[in-house]
Amino acid sequence: MIMLRAEQLSKGFTLHLQGGVHIPVLAGLDLELRAGECVALSGPSGAGKSTLMRSLYGNYRAGAGRILVRHRGAMVDLAAADPRTILAVREETLGYVSQFLRVMPRVPAVDLVADILIGRGIEADEARRVAAGLLLRLNIPPRLHGLPPATFSGGEQQRVNLARGFIGGHPILLLDEPTASLDAGNRAVVIEMIREAKARGTAIIGIFHDAEVRDRVADRLFEVTPLQEAA
Repeated sequence: MIMLRAEQLSKGFTLHLQGGVHIPVLAGLDLELRAGECVALSGPSGAGKSTLMRSLYGNYRAGAGRILVRHRGAMVDLAAADPRTILAVREETLGYVSQFLRVMPRVPAVDLVADILIGRGIEADEARRVAAGLLLRLNIPPRLHGLPPATFSGGEQQRVNLARGFIGGHPILLLDEPTASLDAGNRAVVIEMIREAKARGTAIIGIFHDAEVRDRVADRLFEVTPLQEAA
């Protein structure tokens, strides 16, 4: 089953402080993602892989084309959707794990992870129990669960971010360098989590600069080619 399809997707940036120069990044891109598969974006630095991920999530508004996401049994075009629809798709259907955790002051790690379940109406104690289990699996010790992650190491913050991304069980998951700050042991945990998600039918798009991780989780590569000319 197709879970996400980008059709003739284009995105560029206009540098208003540089005389309105337009820099095209993506042009006429077509991408299809099916349930239970992991597609790894490949291409050199600056080719537009992160721009593509942020466009698929709706952080960047597409310049042209469509981004069709299977949501509540129908295909919704995120490129044309209103903000309320985009938020609903993110809540229920489309998860995203960025490279860095956006830390909220004074909010404990376990509450940051449990938040999406609480937002879905799950009782707070149960949501925190599930969140704590994920944090433990990602080797975040109990003594840190009640602390805000602002003072955590980069690897600890990334693991909190991964717990936030995986706890929702979204049918589609976008992973932007999910193991960039992790040691071998924690990379192995994340590989196992990705494989389990695929087995449940989760459709995954990822950027994996770690070749070992990419080779162990990706079903195929999607090449993102740099655009050479600026208009």
